[in-house]
Amino acid sequence: MKICAIICEFNPFHNGHAYLIEQIRASKKFDAVLCIMSGSFTQRGDIAVCDKFTRARHAVTGGADCVIELPAPFAVAPAPIFAQGAVKILSSIPAVRALAFGCEEKIDFFRAARVSADENEEFRSTLNSLLSAGESYAKSYCAAIGKLSGENVVGSPNNILGIEYAKAILKYRPDIEIFPVERVGGGYNDEHLYENYSSASAIRAHLGERQTAGCLPDCVMADLPRDLQLAERWNDIMRYALARAEKDDLKRIFGCGEGLEHKLKSLVTLPTEQIIAEATSKRYPSSRIRRILAANALGLYADEVRTLSEDGGYIKPLAVKGSACDELFKELARSPYPVIIKQRDLGTLDAPSRRLYELSSVCDDVRAAVARESAYDFTLKKV
Repeated sequence: MKICAIICEFNPFHNGHAYLIEQIRASKKFDAVLCIMSGSFTQRGDIAVCDKFTRARHAVTGGADCVIELPAPFAVAPAPIFAQGAVKILSSIPAVRALAFGCEEKIDFFRAARVSADENEEFRSTLNSLLSAGESYAKSYCAAIGKLSGENVVGSPNNILGIEYAKAILKYRPDIEIFPVERVGGGYNDEHLYENYSSASAIRAHLGERQTAGCLPDCVMADLPRDLQLAERWNDIMRYALARAEKDDLKRIFGCGEGLEHKLKSLVTLPTEQIIAEATSKRYPSSRIRRILAANALGLYADEVRTLSEDGGYIKPLAVKGSACDELFKELARSPYPVIIKQRDLGTLDAPSRRLYELSSVCDDVRAAVARESAYDFTLKKV
């Protein structure tokens, strides 16, 4: 079996995601599409609009064969850890032969990855020179890669993630191919609502509005929450957690250094969105500030997450196409990581993997509380 994998959030699953899967199918190179998806919280620190089992079912209904979970400590992390955690799990499955992802434009991602992988003196010098000129970190990082590799690296979240995916593949399974697909419709952070292909950011910004229907499969539209206060309640929890946090604990979170912990504590009396706005700068984009606040509220600390990204792992299926279930599960079972379907399977986890699972379960409990839903963890959706 030849599997093409996708690293995703599907928050929510929309027509652009379906298009990506269609392009994989159209290549006729693969027997199945396997997604590894963030669970209850996303890489930018947002709370997922629907629970992980519902979003996984949407993906299988929309064309995927199976969805497994990306553990929360990797999901709510900077791009290198997000990519490494996902690729490490996917690369453990021998049948995974390629990784597909959306991008603004196709470049030689492996070439760009090799330039930045070791961050040698020439790379650091180029990067620091660009930062000193006043550019943001993301733009400077991409410009440094572009200057040294000769690739036209657009400083978008998708292309940055693509380079991080390539770096992780080179580390864990260099035989895995990259299958980039150029995005259609709205860009990653574009909140404008288009007729058919809007970004997940735009759809979340317009939740509850009828015009989002053209951008979503019917099953997703039917399941979107009617309670539009979910994000606001999560903002309140992040602000409360910041108020209780010690500065030394804030410094343990990815990206919270160089005095940023003092800045955040000084803003704690403000509403969360204003905290983020006041702390945002060229060096610290709003996505990083929100992720720091989320990681603090969820107890996800960099030192522990780095260790778990090297030592921990498991495969937790969330949804699977019924007709492909037996064959796919045989392939998943070939991974050295335990497959977790029932509670008794937790006994197969070693200590780091058990800790990884526990942290993810806490995040599920937090999301359920914020969403005022029941928490459940052992429900495999067969579609």
